[in-house]
Amino acid sequence: MKSRYNWTEPLIGIIFEKRTLICLDMDFLQLPDKISDISAGRDKEQEDSAALRDRRAIPADFSSIYSKDLLPASGGQEITREFLQEVVAILLGYICKSTQRNTKVLDFHHPHQLKEGLEGFSVKLPEQPETLEQILVDCRDTLKYGVSTGHPRFFNQLSSGLDVVGVAGEWLTSVANTNMFTYEVAPVFTLMEEVLLRKMHSMVGWSDDEADGIFCPGGTISNLYSILVARYHFNPEVKTKGMGVLPPLALFTSEHSHYSVKKCAAVLGMGSDNVLVVKCDERGKMIPTELESCIVQAENKGLVPFYVNATAGTTVFGAFDPLSTIADICHKHTLWMHVDAAWGGGLLMSDRHSMKLQGIEQACSVTWNPHKLMGVPLQCSVILVKKRGLLQQCNELGAEYLFQPDKPYDVSYDAGDKSIQCGRHVDVFKFWLMWKAKGSEGFGSQINKCLENAEYLYDQLQRRADFELVLKNKPEHSNVCFWYIPPSLRGLPAGPDRDERLHQVAPRIKGRMMEKGSLLIGYQPLGARVNFFRCVFSNPATQQEDIDFLLDEIAQLGYDL
Repeated sequence: MKSRYNWTEPLIGIIFEKRTLICLDMDFLQLPDKISDISAGRDKEQEDSAALRDRRAIPADFSSIYSKDLLPASGGQEITREFLQEVVAILLGYICKSTQRNTKVLDFHHPHQLKEGLEGFSVKLPEQPETLEQILVDCRDTLKYGVSTGHPRFFNQLSSGLDVVGVAGEWLTSVANTNMFTYEVAPVFTLMEEVLLRKMHSMVGWSDDEADGIFCPGGTISNLYSILVARYHFNPEVKTKGMGVLPPLALFTSEHSHYSVKKCAAVLGMGSDNVLVVKCDERGKMIPTELESCIVQAENKGLVPFYVNATAGTTVFGAFDPLSTIADICHKHTLWMHVDAAWGGGLLMSDRHSMKLQGIEQACSVTWNPHKLMGVPLQCSVILVKKRGLLQQCNELGAEYLFQPDKPYDVSYDAGDKSIQCGRHVDVFKFWLMWKAKGSEGFGSQINKCLENAEYLYDQLQRRADFELVLKNKPEHSNVCFWYIPPSLRGLPAGPDRDERLHQVAPRIKGRMMEKGSLLIGYQPLGARVNFFRCVFSNPATQQEDIDFLLDEIAQLGYDL
């Protein structure tokens, strides 16, 4: 039978002579006691390397080997090693390829094409086990037909890039395969979470001893926690009695805020209609006087205001609400102030840009997504709460099979009852490892570079006659929004006809872009503004040459529209 796996892949095998992957016996798990042990082991390492090269000269044949033959199967150590080495080779090849600008960002196929199967790749599930050869093919093809979000020309989402140390952290997390609900099953990860939370509290401007928090599966869930805890803070009886014992509550958020606020209000039984939307200025910032007006209107309707969501880095424009002024209003009306800094929180790492979040220290809670601007692999989000103990009081139920009070250690480290989840994925290690590798200064420099890229794009757009900026002001964040104006529209006067035709330009360019695979950027309408492109920078790999390419490629793809 002809093998469907490409055993001549040039990257396969080249990494296995490195010390970290030499595992000819189980002693590879033991670290040297001192530096001299490393020198003493070099001769043996060379012998092992030579033996490994000899063995790799004849690739393992996985065409008749199945997952049942891997560890913990008896005698499965060797085939497990060889299988994982092939998987690592596929991953390394993908990582290296994703940084090459002459490669595609995506190899686009329509859903029906992927469902029907391509070149031996099928998403259908079999009744009988398939060979490890097919599993390796599936690994390779899953990456092949996906989107290279680490590519320097991927501008489509707020989260992008491929941090190698972060990837290593995610691999280790998967191997550890544990749960964050108790210290007894995740001792090191639990302490890492505490260290990260304390560090982030200090970045926000809170006291380490008074604040709290927990890592969550995404910014929407972090925002949900903020509303959940705020409601409990003002009305603790809701935990046991439900919404029926409360008057109708009102929440406030800006018209440019993330849609998750309304979604969370619906999930928590308060109703999306009770989220009052506050007007923004032309830059996308909440207008404080409008907030005051909305609060009064809500009270006149018989609603009870309790929560204000301010945004630090809106999704489309990257705007920062005036946090200090909003904090004064919240204090005046005794409202919970939450800051959704999922996108903008990373600026706290930058000495150059952190002042844009001035006033965040007055918030009662903060959402911050390191998987966005800081480039931590998905997912990595945190809810920070200024008052310690509220998360625990709001969510604890004290399941006796998990949270026994008489354990032989300090059970205050069992953080699971602060969460609405039971099982909780380890999202902290990759973030902790990256912080160790970069330091706070490294994160700051990385974020500065992203905003420098935004300023460069803004400057280039101002110089070109074939593009038009949505906002004339210099960008606050790394968001830059613009229209491409094809030659057929450049002479048209502003008005409904031009708007109707311009509205079709971005989607048609995006379609051509996806078919070609050369880059990826998002578009959307907003209010009265017709479809425009939104470019966001969070990938450290992106350089000015990629920004030049972005504009030239859009112009080329849309010239005849």
